[in-house]
Amino acid sequence: MMSNLSPVDRAKFIAARRACDYVEDGMKVGLGTGSTAAWMVRQLGEMVREDGLRIKGVPTSSRTAHLARETGIEVISLDEAKWLDLTIDGADEFDGDLALIKGGGGALLQEKIVATASDRMVVIADAAKEVQALGAFPLPVEVVPFGWQTTKALVEETLAGVDVLGREATLRISGDGPYVTDEGNYILDLALRRIGNPWQTSLVLNQIPGVVENGLFVDVCDVVVIGRPDGVVEVRDVENGASTQRVDILGEDANLFADE
Repeated sequence: MMSNLSPVDRAKFIAARRACDYVEDGMKVGLGTGSTAAWMVRQLGEMVREDGLRIKGVPTSSRTAHLARETGIEVISLDEAKWLDLTIDGADEFDGDLALIKGGGGALLQEKIVATASDRMVVIADAAKEVQALGAFPLPVEVVPFGWQTTKALVEETLAGVDVLGREATLRISGDGPYVTDEGNYILDLALRRIGNPWQTSLVLNQIPGVVENGLFVDVCDVVVIGRPDGVVEVRDVENGASTQRVDILGEDANLFADE
């Protein structure tokens, strides 16, 4: 089965599989949104069904909630959970300080709430997501629909005082109209190109009336698990000075990519 995957999907699968090692019996786990996180949800579901793992999952989107239920994971709300042991999610970009851009899938608000309500956040990604400086990926900003064009103008004006290379904001479109988040909001994608100070940029954006939240995750991520198509993962833990550890998953399961 794995032999049919593209190199990028193999890397995502490897990262997701390794990140599941952080999940322990009885945990309340935040379940991220996106293609990489979907591999993680499927893997946890398999552990629930086949290994008897007992966890409660708090999804970060309706899509993830549906997938989690399909795979056999018990789904509860964040209000029911109150606090989480761990959140595992993907990222659109990450830098050497483990700062992230998230929200390409449109779930940044719930993702940030869930990640912030967790003891630890583990990010799973392929190596292409690592950057020297954040900003090549458009920064998503969730805004309320009322007066969104005014909010867009305020965002572009405010960015003039921030260390970024671009200021253009574009309303995200889906079909014939604006993309609408699970919370009923719109998303502006900011073409910043390079973000010199992610912490400052995040703070300034969130002070603009009409802005609900932005996709910069600063001082939130604790661990990044980077998957590679050859079955090797790098684990960078902020508590250990972002040290690098290599785990050869193919060595643990030589048939991982064999045809079934």
